[in-house]
This record gives sequence, structure tokens and C-alpha cells, in this order.
Amino acid sequence: MPSWKEHLPSLGTLGPFIALFLACSFFSFQSEHFLSGANFSLILQQVMVVGLIAIGQTLIILTAGIDLSCGMVMALGGVVMTKVAHDYGLPPIVAIGIGLAVTSLFGLINGLLVTRIKLPPFIVTLGTMNIAFALTQLYSQSQTITDLPPAMTFLGTTFSLGQTQVAYGTVLMLAMYGLSWLWLRETANGRHIYAVGNSPEATRLTGIPTHRVLLMAYVLAGLCYGIASLLSVARTGVGDPNAGQTENLDAITAVVLGGTSLFGGRGIIIGSLVGAMIVGVFRNGLTLMGVSSVYQILITGILVILAVATDQLSRKGGR
Repeated sequence: MPSWKEHLPSLGTLGPFIALFLACSFFSFQSEHFLSGANFSLILQQVMVVGLIAIGQTLIILTAGIDLSCGMVMALGGVVMTKVAHDYGLPPIVAIGIGLAVTSLFGLINGLLVTRIKLPPFIVTLGTMNIAFALTQLYSQSQTITDLPPAMTFLGTTFSLGQTQVAYGTVLMLAMYGLSWLWLRETANGRHIYAVGNSPEATRLTGIPTHRVLLMAYVLAGLCYGIASLLSVARTGVGDPNAGQTENLDAITAVVLGGTSLFGGRGIIIGSLVGAMIVGVFRNGLTLMGVSSVYQILITGILVILAVATDQLSRKGGR
């Protein structure tokens, strides 16, 4: 009969939650403003764009890949949807749909290059990152797009939850995590993502079309980047061609801190949200303490190295 210990989640699963709890506990003693509802709402607003990108990045990393283009693709999607709405006067829903189509197309291109030509994901997405950056600058003429219709900035507005103002974009991000968790856990396609990450060859021999699974992961990731671009536009109120400069590394950081293995096949999507929150909590807490942003970046880098080292050690221990 299995013991009660066998029913407990693994340390790799609990680790990000423990780290988040410890970080919150530490900063609660450093600043009396940290534990306020308004401050936590602010943290969620600050991480909602990276959090959405991290959903797509998680799908890629679960297949043992990586996507360096996510930030630039997100920026391109934001510029396309805002410029289409501003210059051509199309309804916001149409402009948003065009932006989502562009980011999904980049996901499709990444997926085809990885599955059909069998190029390494790192090289493919490094190339498409530069292509997306160039297209963003060329299409926008390096100009910020302003005077957007209210429908495109709606997700940046807030509603009252008790005494706290909560952004609609935050609710969308949390809903997306819930849907992604259910899809990965309860559907055959979601479980195939894990199977491909664990062993592509064994998965192929069972009759699962691994190329189709990989392609689906990249296209869905591109769609997530498009939704993230809408959140970025809603939060800033403009289409910014200079957005997305650091979001690729921030998203990878969130996924790694959330316990998803860079070697594929292991991790939970909710962990990526926790990872994004860990980064957000550290930056917010250190800001409240008056610590320079340089040290915030330093601590984030240390956290990433520790997370990857823990993942590597756990893999060796499981052999």
C-alpha cells in the first residue's frame, strides 16, 4: 500500500511555490506596503505581458525547444494591430485578429523550419527574432502609434474587487493559465506535448505524429505572443516598436524558475505563472526597499542559474 509521502507533489513541483512564499515573507518584513492588495494588483499588472508570453514559451520548452523570437514577435503583433486600426480605420476586433494572425504565422514558420528542415530551435528563433525586429521597425517607421480606439486599451482598465483595483488584463492572463493547464492535463494533444519532450523517437513509434505536435506547439505559442501584444498595447496605450526588447529572456526566466525542465517533458504550466510572479515580487520588493535596478537584474540572473542547476541535479539523481 503506497505511503502518504508518495502522494505528495515532488520538490521540483513545490519548489517554485516555496520560493514565492519565502520571497513574499521576506519583503513583507522590509516594507509595510508590500502585502497590500493594491501592491499585489500592481505586481500582477507588471507581469501579465511576460506571463502570457511564458505560456507559449512553456509549450516550446516542454518539447525540449526554445523560442528566442517571442519578445520581438510580440512587438510586431502590437505594431501591426495598432497601425492597422489607426491608419486604415478598421474595427478594433479586425485589427486585433490581423495582429494575432501575424504572430501565429511566425509560430508556423518557426515550427516548419524546426520540423521540416530540422534546424535547431535556437538557431531558427534567433533568426526569426531579428526578422521580426526588422519588420517591426520598417512597418512602423520606428514611430510609436498613438490615438488608439478605446476597445484596444480596454484590458488595461481596472475594476474594483473590494478595496483593490484589478486590471481586466490580469483576469485574462489568469484565465489563459487555467485553460492551458486544463488542455495540457486533460486532452490527448496536451499530453502529446509532454511525450514529445520526453522522447520524440519513442513517441513516434507509438504512432503519434511528432512533427504535427511540434508544429501545433509553435503555432499556439505564436498565438499566445499575439495575445500578449494586445495586453502590452492595453497597458501602455500605444503601439510601441521598441517593445519586446527583454521579454524573451524574462519569459524564459519565468519558465525556468517555474520548474519546467529545459530538457523537455517535465513541468507544469502554473509553475510558469509562479516563476513570473517570483521575478515580479523580487523587482517590486527591491524597488520598495530602494535597491538599484542593477541589483534586481543581478538577483534574477542568480535565480535562473540556481533553477537550471537544480533541474540538472534532479535529472542526474533520477537516473
